[in-house]
Amino acid sequence: MKIIKIEILRIAVPFTADEHAATQVASDDAFNAASPDITRMESLLVRLTTDDGREGWGEAFGHGINPVTFTALEKLVAPFFLGTELDQRQQTYQQALRAFHGFGRTGAVLYAVSAIDIALWDIAAQVAGRPLYAFLGAPSRELELYASLVSYGNDPQDVARQVSRVHALGYRRLKLHETAPEAIAAARSALPPEAQLMVDVNCPWQVEQAHGIASQLRELGLTWLEEPVWPPDDFAGLARVREAGVPIAAGENASGIEGFRQLLQSGAVDVAQPSVAKIGGVTGMLEAIASAREIGVYLVPHCFYFGPGLLAAAHLTATLGADVALEVPFVQFEDNLHPFLDFQPRMSLPDVPGLGFVADPVFLERYQIDRVELTHTH
Repeated sequence: MKIIKIEILRIAVPFTADEHAATQVASDDAFNAASPDITRMESLLVRLTTDDGREGWGEAFGHGINPVTFTALEKLVAPFFLGTELDQRQQTYQQALRAFHGFGRTGAVLYAVSAIDIALWDIAAQVAGRPLYAFLGAPSRELELYASLVSYGNDPQDVARQVSRVHALGYRRLKLHETAPEAIAAARSALPPEAQLMVDVNCPWQVEQAHGIASQLRELGLTWLEEPVWPPDDFAGLARVREAGVPIAAGENASGIEGFRQLLQSGAVDVAQPSVAKIGGVTGMLEAIASAREIGVYLVPHCFYFGPGLLAAAHLTATLGADVALEVPFVQFEDNLHPFLDFQPRMSLPDVPGLGFVADPVFLERYQIDRVELTHTH
């Protein structure tokens, strides 16, 4: 069984995140997917077809870099994987990482490989006749979701209203994308003590500033403070901020699996956050999970996707402890790409072979920005 066709689709779906006050967005946050200025969620999908007609789906990170990753897929990565025999997929994957290493250990090329790898695992699980989570050795179970909110511009009143609204829907764990201590404190005050609050600040501060702000936040009892230091791979800086007594999370921006291992070994984080569409797909995630277990670091997959990447993260989360929740982008889409986007506080995994992702062709046509199809001619 071999891959004879790869389709690359770039889509964008309008969404809302409830009414909120107009905010000013810093120019360096313009490409952040949680920015309040963004009103369409982008996804870059791949569909692989085998010579016996099976289809597998994958998703690449993401958002503002999608035009670049689209080109990497079209011109470099997808042609490399065309003609791959399914039982040789892991060898081809390793060959691709070696062949492309000169183009960076993370970034658009690795995101493209991640998408292809997810789709190959989808097909492999289909051939085995098992949902991906079962193919990976996990039992069937419900997943708790944690709501990952967009930014509300550090407006304390708006932030408090939003977390109250989401908690009232039944979510026990919520993540902010705010940077002002007063906005974070307002969220904590609006929630009951048993609710968990996480904060992703997206690498805004130098080390000593981050340490000072973390010290201010210590009394709030945050579950974690995510990526407080610029640059994100300043592991010594992260370790310094960790000394302030707030649990530190990072890992989605690691330079591939080796960079992720170095992060774990540095002792800089309490929570490791590999991202399936950035670190090398399901294969990369399995390596990341094994490394975290070996070192003894708590791992929670990062996931700000809404296509096959979200479902891949869900299946992988099922292989982890029952205390690990799945991150979902808490927005309301104009139309849902698949039924699992009708978010509830808990998700039942698809009980069908593979990822369980099925795309409506009418949906894809309506929201398509770009598309290309490559076929194997040998």
